[in-house]
Amino acid sequence: MMTRSHLTQAACRILLSGVVAAVLTIPIAGCSAGDNPDGTAASPAPTGTPGAEQTVGERLFLETRFAQSFKAFLDNGGDVNDPTIGDPVVETVETTGPPISPGPFQGTSINCRSCHFVDDNLGVPGGGMRAYADFARRSPVPARSDGKTHAPRNSPPLVNASLDRPGGSLFHFDAEFNSMEDLVAATFTGRNFGWLPGEKAEAIAHIAGVVRGDDGAGDLAQQFDGLPYRVLFTGTNASIPDEFRLPPEFQVFVGSGTDQEIFDAVVKVVAAYVKGLLFSQTDDNGAPIRSPFDVFLEINGLPQQPDPDESPLDYSRRLRTAIGDPHFAPRFVTSNPNRPDGRFQFHDQPFVFGASELDGLRIFLAEPSSVPPPAPQLASGKIGNCLACHPAPNFTDFTFRNTGTTQTEYDAVHGNGAFAALAIPDLSTRSASPNQFLPATEQHPAAHEPFRSIPSLANPALVDLGLWNVFANPDMPNPQAKIRAMLCETRPAPCPADTLLLTDTIAAFKTPGLRDLGHSAPYMHNGQFDTLDAIIEFYRTISDQARAGTLRNGHLAINRPIQGIALTANDVALLVAFLKSLNEDYQ
Repeated sequence: MMTRSHLTQAACRILLSGVVAAVLTIPIAGCSAGDNPDGTAASPAPTGTPGAEQTVGERLFLETRFAQSFKAFLDNGGDVNDPTIGDPVVETVETTGPPISPGPFQGTSINCRSCHFVDDNLGVPGGGMRAYADFARRSPVPARSDGKTHAPRNSPPLVNASLDRPGGSLFHFDAEFNSMEDLVAATFTGRNFGWLPGEKAEAIAHIAGVVRGDDGAGDLAQQFDGLPYRVLFTGTNASIPDEFRLPPEFQVFVGSGTDQEIFDAVVKVVAAYVKGLLFSQTDDNGAPIRSPFDVFLEINGLPQQPDPDESPLDYSRRLRTAIGDPHFAPRFVTSNPNRPDGRFQFHDQPFVFGASELDGLRIFLAEPSSVPPPAPQLASGKIGNCLACHPAPNFTDFTFRNTGTTQTEYDAVHGNGAFAALAIPDLSTRSASPNQFLPATEQHPAAHEPFRSIPSLANPALVDLGLWNVFANPDMPNPQAKIRAMLCETRPAPCPADTLLLTDTIAAFKTPGLRDLGHSAPYMHNGQFDTLDAIIEFYRTISDQARAGTLRNGHLAINRPIQGIALTANDVALLVAFLKSLNEDYQ
């Protein structure tokens, strides 16, 4: 096991000449003639172990030294291999109730897992299992000179976040990122890690310096392979266990690589790890992990996936027809067939899919005869119209809609009707004054970002408009083609950008998946609702507003599914029972 860091002679000369040292203050433990520990020159490994990138990616996902606060620690003479700096943002874990203390990363600085927990807080008051999500209404961020203490949104679950989807991937609640690699890179160099807009180059240099200086002796490394990152990323050393031997496309020569090359390799490996986070896997003993809903489909011979070339919406309608057949005699689920005790491992609820869950599924899949529904259907209820946005089996259509969440929060702060009256600039006005209206970026680090902010009684200009901040934003070019194609599906040509900006994008956020909701409360992008009951009641109210014309842009085709909801108070518990049947024991 290596306990010293080695760099190529060329890299050492650069460091000693001060070219890199002007940016980094990371102490260099040692220099050698090559990339290998014995001083010999490394050569690319011809093969690696498929999946090793996910194993190494998990270690990097947990790495606490990439944050800006750790850079400040190094600038004050700290040791790159001593991560114990004690950033207050991770001393406790923020929840909707009392904070969890101590936090699992107390004494260090922020990392990816600080906002995307799994089993880190099991067995502690206010804690529990998470599907790579946090517990907060809005995610805490490290303190900096901008005075911000929280991101404008909470951290969405990462399990199933990278599923293939029509039109390609778009990540974050507002579609800012075109790929998982883009998202990871922006996270490592962004405000969640303490970096201010305009500090991207500094962040990249710091992260590359941590990778170069790591000696593999820290607690995190010992939980995995006990090797320096330099050895792991080269992938040639005989001491690397097979499960950590990166395939060639993930390798980089850390000793001779540039800051950008090293950073890109880190990003690529972490992205591979996140892409591997999927539901319906197996536990450590090989037993399937399924939800009660999935077990119900299986034991009743019901279709579990769309047929080739069948859309999720058509599949959901076929499932509705099957469970609505008068000859359908359901077999109910009364225990977990894949665990000896028949229970969930991490959910405090019975593992069941019974009559209530089936009634809830029928409500979930029911559609009105027209939108808005006729008066008799509104009166009788039992029409969730949920499949319009959440078709099975992934329970999301991956599109963006204004569900009224932003309006409800803003009106709660400033009074009913305030959001409808809020002045929102058109495309030409926004383009002429990006610093005044758009989010801060590397190109515009001093931007005020009023429309990607937390509402405040003291400042009515602050609100979070979601997709509006990203669409047609020249500082965010990568996702534009996908966003435009998605929005124009519901509009005739020519589908002008200035029209879309003031209609389809205002307060529009990505449709989330509904699996394992028991591990991701509070709900919505702003953590507005603590329970599933509260969400269903919200949709009952907001659908009335949409039909009455008091939901801003609620009449548009992209938002019209809200108008199709017809639920009564008696439907709430049944829908919640079904949603809980989508829970599973993610490991």
